[in-house]
Amino acid sequence: MGSVHVKTFQPLTGAGRFRVLTPLRALRDIEARHPARWGAKSPMQTIRIKRPVKRTSTDGRSSTDGTERARPGPGRDLSPLLAGAATAVGGFGALLALADSDSPLRGPLTLFFLLAAPATAIGAALRGLEPFGRTLAAVAGAIVLNMLVAQGMLAVHRWSVRGGVIAVTVISFFLLLSCVTVKPTKR
Repeated sequence: MGSVHVKTFQPLTGAGRFRVLTPLRALRDIEARHPARWGAKSPMQTIRIKRPVKRTSTDGRSSTDGTERARPGPGRDLSPLLAGAATAVGGFGALLALADSDSPLRGPLTLFFLLAAPATAIGAALRGLEPFGRTLAAVAGAIVLNMLVAQGMLAVHRWSVRGGVIAVTVISFFLLLSCVTVKPTKR
């Protein structure tokens, strides 16, 4: 073990002295044995985002996960249809809020829009994550975005339903636009 050198300093305010212990040399033996010095990665550097791997099936068609896609017909993929229906419902909710309609559907459809628009934009930014984690992070981000918009509007004493819907729409649009226009980095 190395010796310890004691330095004394005069305090700026008056009487008494401090004693500061400073080692003469650093812990070189520990640093020399550290795995990072030989290029080892820390546990956080080994976590990777899973990306879909394109594989070719036996008949020459490619798929993203090695399984065949559903055949056309009654059991086909309904994701595009559900996405279109959600867009229509959210758009109608925003329209009802902006038009200041007295419809009983105004509340639930506007709430759906205020959650779905930012969640879609945040989910598009997180396209490398697994579906459950992506959905959870997108919904949590949408709630946070709505709270920040509401708190900002209340802080400047400019609260209005129309203003909130417009602010969330603009922020969601720019988030989605930045995801579409920015080229993803390759690792």
